[in-house]
Amino acid sequence: MKIVCYKDKILKAINSVVKGVASKTTMPILEGILIQTNDNEIKLTTYDLEIGIEYIMECDVKEQGSTVVNAIMFSEIIRKLPDTEIYITLNDKNLLEIECEGSLYKLATMNPEEFPELPKIEIENSIELEQNVLKNMIRKTIFAVSSEENRPIFTGCLFEIQKNKLNVVAVDGFRLALRSIFLNKQTNDFSAVIPGKTLNEVNKILLDSFEPIKIGVSKNQALFEMDNCKIVTRVLDGEFLNYKNVIPENWETRVKVNKNNLQNSFERISLISASSVEKEKKYPVKVKVDIGKVVISCTNQTGEAKEELFVSTEGKNLEAGFNPKYFLDSLKSIDDEDVYVEFGTSISPCLIKSIENKDYVYMILPIRLKED
Repeated sequence: MKIVCYKDKILKAINSVVKGVASKTTMPILEGILIQTNDNEIKLTTYDLEIGIEYIMECDVKEQGSTVVNAIMFSEIIRKLPDTEIYITLNDKNLLEIECEGSLYKLATMNPEEFPELPKIEIENSIELEQNVLKNMIRKTIFAVSSEENRPIFTGCLFEIQKNKLNVVAVDGFRLALRSIFLNKQTNDFSAVIPGKTLNEVNKILLDSFEPIKIGVSKNQALFEMDNCKIVTRVLDGEFLNYKNVIPENWETRVKVNKNNLQNSFERISLISASSVEKEKKYPVKVKVDIGKVVISCTNQTGEAKEELFVSTEGKNLEAGFNPKYFLDSLKSIDDEDVYVEFGTSISPCLIKSIENKDYVYMILPIRLKED
């Protein structure tokens, strides 16, 4: 095998597949990148038995062949080489030679025949949308995915198609993020829960462009296909939360507020909330709604802070406690100038919603406040 390619192109390919490399494994082959040539293209593949990534790029192939090389070593060498042509050769001693200007490296390789094949997916349902749309939907929900492995189903995002509408939902037990769009092409109803780890990697590869991406699912697997890259992942088993039943339909108190003003207030209040001497102890931020204003405050051993916002209010006065991080994560994902913040009681969920349309809802559970 002998190939010639420019550093920027092969580095982009390596960066696209490297997250499919196994970090903790008893199988050294899974710590490698499979490199295969095909006419004037090379294909890089990684697979940790949960997520597999393939990336195809054009290059000058002098001799056909294939090999597996340690991913970390290979990527670090390529990353530190000059920005010019790189010559990569598998020599007769099965060492991978990497040459660039005055640099020469020789790496041990592994048998490509031992590299496990990516699962072949018999796609039962699929959708196609623009890459920038999917990138936006993932970014605006993924923060609410659970990191608790004792509830595996919540470590992924629900992709649900109903009546030609795609809903992407993330929930971690304390909050919920929902983003929706209508699809351009008629599609069957179906749903699948995609691991958050996979979606994070998909998001890094997606372009902020109108180029298409196809998502196909079978019973146990999902496939993301772009022009020169494909990602295979398992689908999470289990029953996802019936989110429509937990999102309140009615409110007792509603505030219309400038999103940036509310976000800035929570960011400043968080300086006090997060600076407790007792690091393990969580101090909620108090949100108090009066006629025409919202007062956000926090008190702990470090000090106290209060922010007052003059806003449009409807309904009853209210006082409730919240984790400020949950508010901030939601607000940072919203592009609208103004939003509705809706409350039930001091112990029922709070909703952040669009004023103009119904393409997103964020739900946050309150924290009980101590009696003064």
